[in-house]
Amino acid sequence: MRPDHDVPPRTDQTAPLERALIDEFFERRGLTLAMLHELPDAELHALLKEASAYASARLAEVESRARYIHELHHND
Repeated sequence: MRPDHDVPPRTDQTAPLERALIDEFFERRGLTLAMLHELPDAELHALLKEASAYASARLAEVESRARYIHELHHND
């Protein structure tokens, strides 16, 4: 089967929420984008890793709640 090159790839629908959660993570710590650029590489890497874990956990929570609501409304 030949791939159809005319079909654009699907966009990640959770990307804007993930970005907002990462921004929230830094905001709660009183950090701005400019401040992040000034951090030593090791500290920046650690913060980015922590922000990613935070966003992943929150996204999992949102998806879990959405699944639960869907089940409540569609299992009559």
